[in-house]
Amino acid sequence: MSFGKNLKHLRRLCGEITQETLAEKLKVSRQTVSKWELDESTPEMGKAIELCGLFNCSLDNLFREEMGVCDDAYTDLRVETVPGFRYIAHAVISNSPEEDAIGRVLSIARENGVEHPRVIGWDFPYVSQEQINVYRMHGYVAAWILPEGVEPEGAEILEQKAHKYAAIHIPEPFKNPFAVIPNAYKTLTEYMRVNGLERTNKDVIPCFETDGEAMDVYIACG
Repeated sequence: MSFGKNLKHLRRLCGEITQETLAEKLKVSRQTVSKWELDESTPEMGKAIELCGLFNCSLDNLFREEMGVCDDAYTDLRVETVPGFRYIAHAVISNSPEEDAIGRVLSIARENGVEHPRVIGWDFPYVSQEQINVYRMHGYVAAWILPEGVEPEGAEILEQKAHKYAAIHIPEPFKNPFAVIPNAYKTLTEYMRVNGLERTNKDVIPCFETDGEAMDVYIACG
């Protein structure tokens, strides 16, 4: 673990705040901040507490965790308003439901003449403990974002209004997916905490990820 790396990570989450700006807020020199980030020195307790207040984190976060373990895997941390959309969804519970769920909505899209559909997905929470613990199953929902004028026959069409989301881009999500994708959600959660954003699930999809060679992860903000 590295206090210096954690400090760099927190600066990145807080709108890419510069060393100079951070130094001004703490009433220290830029060189002092630089030495902290190079792990050549650490702040005295009073300055450490000020850092916790500034970045809305704990001393344990600062000194004992590896907060930016996958920082190099992500770009474009942001808040954006996702326009309203209509969609159909398909849920699967199995040992590896993602491929089946996505495959089903891709098949429906092709049946409706759409060769390159926009697909998103999220974890399906309604799985029993027996399915999880005994059968090692989990759930996944894939959704096809419907183009204007497309009305798939026999499918339930759902609708979401425009809403604000915190988002992050993963250029190569499948290079190390079992570390990179979960840590993207962790990084977004930290980004929301540092910037005073509250998570919501009221009348919206609480979080989702896009499907493709690259991926964007979204968490709904209140």
